[in-house]
Amino acid sequence: MKLSAKLFLCCALYSAICLSQNMKEGFAYLETGKYKKAATFFSKIIAKYPENKTAEICYGRALGLNGEPEVATLIFFNLLKKYPKDFEIKLNYAESLLWNKSYLKAAPYYEDLVAEEPQSFPALLGYANSLSNLKVFDKALKYVNKALFIAPTNINAMTSKKYINLGFANQYLQKREYNTSLKILFENLVFFKEDTETLQNIANVYLISKNFIKAEETYKALGKNPKNKRSTLNSMALVFHLKGKNKKALQTSTVAMNTLTKKTSEAAQQRTNARYIHSLIWNKKYRKAKNQIEKLNKKYPNKNWVLILQATLNSYQSNYNKSIRDFDRILKNDSTSFDGNLGKANALKASGAYLQAYKSARNTLKFYKNQKDAVSFIQNLNKIFTPFASTKATYSFDNGNNKAHAYKMASEFPLSTKFKIVASYNHRITSNSLSGLSATSNNVLTGISYQVRNHIILKSLVGIASSKTATNSFNQLLADISAQIKPFKLQNLVLGYKREMQNFNAALLDREIVQNSYLLNYNLNTTFKLGWFTQYYYTTQNDDNSRNLLFTSLYYQILERPSFKAGVNYQNISFKNQEPTIYFSPKKFNAYELFFNLIKDETIANKKEWFYEITAAAGFQFIENTAKQSTYRIQAKLGYKFSERSLLNFYGSRSNIASATAAGFTFTEIGLRFKWLVSKKPLFKNL
Repeated sequence: MKLSAKLFLCCALYSAICLSQNMKEGFAYLETGKYKKAATFFSKIIAKYPENKTAEICYGRALGLNGEPEVATLIFFNLLKKYPKDFEIKLNYAESLLWNKSYLKAAPYYEDLVAEEPQSFPALLGYANSLSNLKVFDKALKYVNKALFIAPTNINAMTSKKYINLGFANQYLQKREYNTSLKILFENLVFFKEDTETLQNIANVYLISKNFIKAEETYKALGKNPKNKRSTLNSMALVFHLKGKNKKALQTSTVAMNTLTKKTSEAAQQRTNARYIHSLIWNKKYRKAKNQIEKLNKKYPNKNWVLILQATLNSYQSNYNKSIRDFDRILKNDSTSFDGNLGKANALKASGAYLQAYKSARNTLKFYKNQKDAVSFIQNLNKIFTPFASTKATYSFDNGNNKAHAYKMASEFPLSTKFKIVASYNHRITSNSLSGLSATSNNVLTGISYQVRNHIILKSLVGIASSKTATNSFNQLLADISAQIKPFKLQNLVLGYKREMQNFNAALLDREIVQNSYLLNYNLNTTFKLGWFTQYYYTTQNDDNSRNLLFTSLYYQILERPSFKAGVNYQNISFKNQEPTIYFSPKKFNAYELFFNLIKDETIANKKEWFYEITAAAGFQFIENTAKQSTYRIQAKLGYKFSERSLLNFYGSRSNIASATAAGFTFTEIGLRFKWLVSKKPLFKNL
């Protein structure tokens, strides 16, 4: 955005009366950018004619434009001592401040020049450029428009306006004012149709605002220029990934790879290789990605762009400790690296090192103020440690004439990233229209959750169950104790103990049956989309009965966003004693089912977005030695996120699988749930 040598040369030509014909050669050097020759030429003129002001101006410009801006500034400063009122020298001195990047000095100096000569095109444009470099884009735009009013087709002024608009649009982008940013960028296309830089910025706004359709259209417009073909393919691959079309992303990046030749610049080769490897990782082709990274490591040892790919691969494979080491190497090479700082934050979060994750994310913002991804990361991390309260109201009924109304409230109050207070209250009214029995129960639980180590969380809750029926009322101790462990990568283990009341219906509640359950949950994920979940309960009851319950599920991840799984489930139940007239207690029970699950989780939904879940299953159950019975179950949830702090969802379920009460029955439940984050961010200060 510098003023051209030609522009000031014209000023010199008009203002110098005593120019001789033998200076034309020097002017030609300046016009054609041969500044070294121009400096030599004008130095000889000055040696012969020390008082030739025009030669001195041209000499100063030649030096300044040839990489010696400090010398040029000194020349013009000395000239101003001789000619303090010469406006042309003032303009040259002002521009030399721009060459020196002394924008804080240049801006007020240009302001005085504009006040002195309000219609001076060089002064107006120079002032606009100095303001632009100080990122005062609104004022810069005002003055570049004044310059364009004087010279509407001047290429320097139009180019300056283009870059002022790019900077101004970026400011609005940082403030998440996407429409304003786009409006400013589209102004550039009036002067420079199909301008590559402007279109790239427009596409970037669409990407950040998640308008992937418009982003794709913009990249297609960029791709019309053959020079942009490869970069457009790389960008389109990213768009397809963000749209959840990872196979198409890989196909597109493969086409981009095929455009590489020996003549392709190293920078373009690096960008294309990086996008191709990312596409392999997105498609879980980890072995091929690893081989490509190893080749690049040999060619570019300890280069950050390769280390970033390596760290990304390790994160996708849940090798978070390796990933963190990779990011540390990146930051050792460049402490300001965006990918290094924020990538490390993500890896630390995934490994359970939350305080360190906060530190890395805030480090990112030190170097990249208000950067959207870093800000979003901290906001999402804050949600984990922000106090919340949730309420749920349900109504259920079955074909045994049992009905129940229930209200539950749960709350968590984190006191640090490791320690939180947990509480819940459950009020339930059950009744049976045939027997006339009814019962009311109130359960209160409170306790703590503590992260002992990054991969171990202990939870301990105790409480009281207070129940009342027509013939009985009692209080019983409740407990919920568990250890959540991640023994190895992609594995989750829960060991626990629960003491609870059997309160499915009024008849069972009246018998005051206390259950003590010892449980184990184990979940194994893989990098090839298969998953396995197993749950085992051993339960003893105060009526001298006991139960073994085993549930296991093998599933396959068909889609990631939204998550779509399908698989097979198996369930086995056996009771020591059979009490068929009191509750469902077979000696042996087996159930098999096929299921699918489609979910857009509330945690990934943005504000003012819907989230949902549907699970459907069908199969057979075998009770004792009776013939097989067909089974089904369906569960659905639909919710809306009003803001980052509140959401509401409706849910319903229906099943005919044998339960705690009897076989051959159907059970239906519907409910409404509201969740609210009590504060805007965590209440503790040691973050």
